[in-house]
Amino acid sequence: MKQRKITLSENEIPEKWYNIVADMPNKPLPPLHPGTKEPIGPDALAPLFPMELIKQEVTPEKWVDIPDEVRHIYSMWRPTPLYRAYGLEKVLDTPAKIYYKYEGVSPSGSHKPNTAVPQAYYNKQEGIKRITTETGAGQWGSALAFACNHFDIECEVYMVRLSYDHKPYRKIMMNTWGAKVFPSPSNATEAGRKILAEDPNTTGSLGIAISEAIERAATNDDTKYALGSVLNHVKLHQTIIGQEAVLQMEKAGDMPDIVIAPFGGGSNFAGLAFPFLRMNLESGEHKIRCIASEPTSCPKLTRGVFRYDFGDTVGMTPLLPMYTLGHNFVPAPIHAGGLRYHGAGVIVSQLLRDKLIEAVAHDNVEVFEAGVTFARAEGIIPAPEATHGIATAIAEANKCKQEGVSRTILFNMCGHGNFDMKAYEDYFAGNIVRHELSTAEIEASLAKLDTPLIE
Repeated sequence: MKQRKITLSENEIPEKWYNIVADMPNKPLPPLHPGTKEPIGPDALAPLFPMELIKQEVTPEKWVDIPDEVRHIYSMWRPTPLYRAYGLEKVLDTPAKIYYKYEGVSPSGSHKPNTAVPQAYYNKQEGIKRITTETGAGQWGSALAFACNHFDIECEVYMVRLSYDHKPYRKIMMNTWGAKVFPSPSNATEAGRKILAEDPNTTGSLGIAISEAIERAATNDDTKYALGSVLNHVKLHQTIIGQEAVLQMEKAGDMPDIVIAPFGGGSNFAGLAFPFLRMNLESGEHKIRCIASEPTSCPKLTRGVFRYDFGDTVGMTPLLPMYTLGHNFVPAPIHAGGLRYHGAGVIVSQLLRDKLIEAVAHDNVEVFEAGVTFARAEGIIPAPEATHGIATAIAEANKCKQEGVSRTILFNMCGHGNFDMKAYEDYFAGNIVRHELSTAEIEASLAKLDTPLIE
C-alpha cells in the first residue's frame, strides 16, 4: 500500500525555532518612531509586549530555544502530519507529486496556536493579567483564547465585524475558552468609536481591529497586546511547521521543488517556507521556489508598494518597511477574513524585494473552486484562507502537466473549514463573485499615505 501520511514522534518536535534574519543577505530595515520618524529600539515596544518577545523580535541569533513547557503543550497536536495528496494528483491527472502539511489538527483548527502558546507563556512569565488582540477570520482569536485559558490569562478579542457576523461559531469557540469578543470597530475604544462615527456600516478591517486592541493594551498597565502575524517573533514561532516538514520530506525520500502557503501578514507562509528557504540561503545548491499566495482583493505583495507604513489603521504602531496598500485601506468583504490585512511582514517584504521568494494572487471564485476540488479529492474541507495555497498548488501542478515534467509541490494546509460553512454555502449559491482591485482603487489608497518612502 502506498504511504499516504508521513508522521513524526513527539520526541522529534523541534527544540528550537529558526530565525531566517541570520541568513538573509540584506537585513530588514529598522522600524521608525511614528512621530519623529527616527529608528526605534526595543524599549519602544515595551508597553505592548513582554521583554522576552521583544528580544526575539530583534535577535540576530539563528536559533532560539523553545521552552520545555511550550514544547509540552505543542505535543497536544504536534508533530502535525504530512500527507501525499494522491487523490488530488489523480483528479488533476498531473505528473507532479503533491504534498501538504496539515495544521488543522490543532485544538483551534489552524496553525495559529504555534505562536499563541509561546506568546501567552512569555506574558505569564512576566505576570501579565490580560492580553488583547485582533482577529480576522477568527483563527487567531480562537488560538489565543485557547492559549490564554491554559495559562489563566484574560483574553480580549476585537474581531473584524464582517467575520463576527459571518462566523458566529468562531466567536463561540473563543467564548468557550473564556475570551471576551467584540465586533470591530466597536464602541469599547476611542479608535472604534471614531471610525463608527465616520462610517456606521463599515465591515471593518484587521487594521482597525489592531488599533482597538493596541489602544486597550497601551492604556492598561496590567495588559499586553498579542499579534497573530506580521511581526518577526510571530514568524519565528511558526517555523516549527517547516522544520517538521523538512524531516518528513526526508523520510519520504523526497524534497520539494516548490513550497507554497497562503499569505495574509506572513506567519502562515513563513512557517512552512522559511526552513526550506534556509536550504537555499545556506548552500546555494538548493533552488526551492517559495511562493506566497494572496487574494486579488488584497494584493499587497503583487500590487502594493514597498515603503514605510503603519501596521494599524489609526497609526499607533511603529512605521514598518513593508509592501502595503496603505494603512487606511479597507478590503472588500471576502470570506477569507484572515487574508484581508493591508500590509506584509517586514521579513517577507525584504525577501520579496530581493527576489528570494515569489508571490501570486487568486480571485474569490478561483480559490473556492480549488477548495472544493481539494475537499472532494482529499476529504478535508479547507478554510477559505487555505484555499489560496491550494489554488497555487493546482496551478503549478497543471503547469507540470502542460510541460510534461514532474515536480514536487508542498503546500501548507493551514486549517480546516469546519466553521466556514457560510462561505461554502455562499459559493454553492452563486453569491461569491470574482473581485479584483482596480488600479485606480489602489492608487487612491496609496495617495493618502504621507509615510516615509524607501529608495
